[in-house]
Amino acid sequence: MALWTDATDADTVAGVPARFVAAPASTEEAAAVLRDAVRDDLAVVVRGGGTKLDWGMPPRRLDLIVDTRRLTGVVEHAAGDLIVVLRAGTPLDGLDLAGQQLALDSPVPGATVGGAVATATSGPRRQLYGTARDLLIGMTVVRPDGRVAHAGGKVVKNVAGYDLGKLFTGSYGTLGLITECAFRLHPRPGVSALVLRTAPATEIGALLAAVRAEQVVPSAVEIDAPAEGPVTLAVLVEGTATGVRDRAARLEKVLGGQATDEFPSWWGRYPWDRVGMKLTVPLSHVPDLLTAGVAIRGSAGTGVLYADAPVESAPTVVERLRATAVRAGGHAVVLTAPQPVREIVDMWGPVAGLTLMRRVKDRFDPGHRFAPGRFVGGI
Repeated sequence: MALWTDATDADTVAGVPARFVAAPASTEEAAAVLRDAVRDDLAVVVRGGGTKLDWGMPPRRLDLIVDTRRLTGVVEHAAGDLIVVLRAGTPLDGLDLAGQQLALDSPVPGATVGGAVATATSGPRRQLYGTARDLLIGMTVVRPDGRVAHAGGKVVKNVAGYDLGKLFTGSYGTLGLITECAFRLHPRPGVSALVLRTAPATEIGALLAAVRAEQVVPSAVEIDAPAEGPVTLAVLVEGTATGVRDRAARLEKVLGGQATDEFPSWWGRYPWDRVGMKLTVPLSHVPDLLTAGVAIRGSAGTGVLYADAPVESAPTVVERLRATAVRAGGHAVVLTAPQPVREIVDMWGPVAGLTLMRRVKDRFDPGHRFAPGRFVGGI
């Protein structure tokens, strides 16, 4: 039986067409697919919900797309231990875990578990609950040679074996195929409230400092800053009715804002429709990015922000934002951009540890067949 079918015109990755598509329904089928891909020397890119296929660089070569749309569902939900094991193709939207939650917000509707882990994406509530790397406690992967590997386990403090989970998180599919992920869960909060305040960019630094000083343990502190005009600050608190009411009242007083239970349309969504950037800076330097003349949105509570740069001035804007971030001790990468922009800007910027990253790639994928060229340094 054929393990893959001919690709269609829609089967492309960052504009590069594939020759074949495979959609395994289990880890065992995925291993068989990749063993045959080794035999035929096929270059492979993994596709989940297809929401971030334009992130990173186009693959240097693409023969086979491995689609995870049939690798879906809950493998195990140990409610008493606050643990869930999910197949990689499971959509993050609409997970029903009986009063518990996987607190991994997805900024992109339709994103899958495997895609979120592979690109290390997270949303507003990373401030309280952490990122995918923090929530992940175990993983099953198929290596590029078709061998299956397991890491971690179904207990939070499991330390056996190599931590492949952290290695594969954010690797952009360059080290192998993720088929299952085990996460720790949290109880779903009974009540939530959002305190909003709109103010000039010059006042945001003082408002953020006031939130930190109030020690109300917010789940998220988000900002929405258009290219021009005032900035909206939104602070999310969750928990019991009494606790949320008291903390929201304190925030209303210190911010001069207003509490609501309705989330704005921009909440947890990327701001771009042109050139998308990810910026990381220390908390004290978040206000430095708000006067750059571009749309900025994201987590002012963790210093992880996203920018929308105009295509026509992308090289200048990218250089300016990167310089600001690097001077502050942070980073700036271009996640997505039209091909003409990709060809003239440095998508990744300076990356510490690139030599080690290349050695890891050589060890896991000596033939450089998995997502070749998609990641930093041409990995």
